[in-house]
Amino acid sequence: MEWQQFEYFQTLARMQHVTHAAEALSISQSALSRSIARFEDEIGVPLFERQGRSIRLNKYGHIFLKRVDNMMNEFYEGKQEIKDLLDPEQGEVSLGFLHTLSTSHIPDILASFRSCYPKINFRLGQGPSHNLIDQLQSGEFDLCLIASMENKSPIVWRQLWNEELFVIVPKDHKYAYHKNITLEEIADESFIHLKKGFSLRITFDQLFKEAGITPKITFEGEEADTVAGLVAAGLGISILPDLKGTDQSKISQIPINSKQCQRTIGIAWVDGRYLSPATQKFKQYVLDHSYELE
Repeated sequence: MEWQQFEYFQTLARMQHVTHAAEALSISQSALSRSIARFEDEIGVPLFERQGRSIRLNKYGHIFLKRVDNMMNEFYEGKQEIKDLLDPEQGEVSLGFLHTLSTSHIPDILASFRSCYPKINFRLGQGPSHNLIDQLQSGEFDLCLIASMENKSPIVWRQLWNEELFVIVPKDHKYAYHKNITLEEIADESFIHLKKGFSLRITFDQLFKEAGITPKITFEGEEADTVAGLVAAGLGISILPDLKGTDQSKISQIPINSKQCQRTIGIAWVDGRYLSPATQKFKQYVLDHSYELE
């Protein structure tokens, strides 16, 4: 059974006139009649009643036409949806990103990009790096904005910008008004941080390991905002990037006296996987404007 036969059946069912249907389909009447006859043989019952030159749907034809109409509608809507997605001016980009980027970089990037391409839509998701990488590999996301990672084929990662990390303390903490601080000065403090596996936690652990310090972690959370809130409540201190867009009235950010206290953010995609024109535009836009995101 060929797709064309469904189109022939639908056209004839609506017009109920062989000559007019054949003209509309740009085929001969005999070709249309032969196609419909083969179609009925494959369905297993006659779909039309024929009386001389008159033809009309029978009860089986009416039942089957509803199904064919649904199928054809889905087909044409699917074609249009794919066409829209492939249109570089109005497609969709599925983007995953770290929680800590949600209040600053992501809104800025999307607003800037959409000022140039207002018809392109986004499907967004956030989470820790290890989850985002899994979702990227499974095809749930086209692109991800994540911290630096080891080469993990088939994922490609390109650096975008560096983020300075700060010591975060409550406003009434003894270090709150320091202009800068060292890791050695806070070695004995109680820390609140993200759970193991989060990229920011990996950076945190590495910084203290290189300094020869074993930090005392009293609470582990899943979002930087939660960590900052607990710091504000006086339950400990932390090391986080600049949390733009969050309430900082009850915390102080202190620069760390070390050039190593930063993390690198980049964009990742799966090598060799098809990216729609809209996604390609966004990827290139971010790569071209990475210097503005510092």
